[in-house]
Amino acid sequence: MLQKEEAVLVLIDIQGKLAQIVENSENVIHNIVKVVKGANVLELPILWLEQYPKGLGPTTPEIAAEINGQPIEKITFSAYDTEEFRVKLEATGRKKILLAGIEAHICVYQTAAHLLANGYEVEVLVDCVSSRTAENRQLGIGKMLQLGAKQTSVEMALFEMQQVAKGDAFKAISTIVK
Repeated sequence: MLQKEEAVLVLIDIQGKLAQIVENSENVIHNIVKVVKGANVLELPILWLEQYPKGLGPTTPEIAAEINGQPIEKITFSAYDTEEFRVKLEATGRKKILLAGIEAHICVYQTAAHLLANGYEVEVLVDCVSSRTAENRQLGIGKMLQLGAKQTSVEMALFEMQQVAKGDAFKAISTIVK
C-alpha cells in the first residue's frame, strides 16, 4: 500500500517542445498537473528534473506553476545518476517513488531501473508517462514492470494515500481528480 508518509513524487523532463509532441501530450500534462496538486494536498515531497534545459527548454508552465522550489538540472538519462537528485531523495528518508514524466522508454525507464536496483519501490503513474510513440511508451512501461515496478494512476494513487473518504484533504483530492 502506498502511504503518504513514505512517498515521494518524482517528475522527469516534462519540458519544452518534447512535452508537446509526445503521444497524448495534452492528457499527460493535465494528469501531471493533477498529481502535483494532489501531492501538495497530501504534503508529499516533489523532486522534479529537467534534461539540459538550455537546449530543451523549461518545464511546461502549467506544471511548474504548481511546484515550489527549483528543478534539478541533469544531463544523464537516469535521474539517479545525478548527484543532486540522489542527495535530495535521500534527505526525504522515503523509499516509495511515484514516477511520472517523459520519455517512458528512456529517462523514466532508466530512472526506475536505477531506483529499483538501489532499494526503492517504484510506482509508475501510467497516465502520467509518455514517449513520442505509443510503442515506445508501452515498451518503457513493460520493462519497468519486468524489473519490479508497479503501475498506478493519478486517481488510484491519490485515493490510496488519502485512505479515508472524509476531511479537507479528501474534498480537495476529489475536486482535483474530477
